[in-house]
Amino acid sequence: MAHLLKKEKEFRYIEVGEGTPIIVLHGLMGGLSNFDGVTKYFSSKGYKVIIPELPIYSMSLIKTNVKSFANYLKDFIEFKGLEDVILLGNSLGGHIGLYHTKLYPQKVKALIITGSSGLYESAMGGGYTKRSDYEVMKKKAQEVFYDPAVATKEIVDEVYETVNDRNKLIKTLAIAKSAIRHNMAKDLPKMDIPICIIWGKNDTVTPPEVAEEFHELLPDSELYWIDKCGHAAMMEHPEEFNTILMGWLEKRGF
Repeated sequence: MAHLLKKEKEFRYIEVGEGTPIIVLHGLMGGLSNFDGVTKYFSSKGYKVIIPELPIYSMSLIKTNVKSFANYLKDFIEFKGLEDVILLGNSLGGHIGLYHTKLYPQKVKALIITGSSGLYESAMGGGYTKRSDYEVMKKKAQEVFYDPAVATKEIVDEVYETVNDRNKLIKTLAIAKSAIRHNMAKDLPKMDIPICIIWGKNDTVTPPEVAEEFHELLPDSELYWIDKCGHAAMMEHPEEFNTILMGWLEKRGF
């Protein structure tokens, strides 16, 4: 990873650039490096990009849930002394951003979600019965993307290592159950902050109709599509993702 990981108190995070804070929330199997394109681009455009490492595998099992991660984010924002933050979340990270905004709307200025859970969960907690078969896990990792080549050996190795670590697998399954439990369909109509939805047209984890439902339920949202794109738009089409997001931020005066 190109950026230095800072360690302060119980927090580990990357921080690059100066200006309006954008806090990036990674997904379940998503490393911080998944957002290299976002970090590089926005840190040079007058934004401070901060990516906290979420304690997905280090929380006690009883606290391994969406609400605990939303609270962790609150503690992190307070620790950094931030106000008027923009949250950007992919997959589980989008769900954490939404849930945090439900609980603590005071400091959130805007939200960007891409391939977010919160309404529909399909591939988060299933398909690990053949986890010791490397080729099966490779195929599972490739299915996240429209172009299987995006799933580098490094990404496949990380997924394989995660699901074959008993502690991590138990927590992965706990998070998947928690994501279903913390369904946000009833909460979204009350979230009256600007929300940008950027979605891959070929996302098989959270299919396009999920994005449409988010758009329908959120009072102040705009929906943008990226073609030939799966579940992690910021990895698969970083330039297009950044252009869409920059356009939206400028339009909204952020």
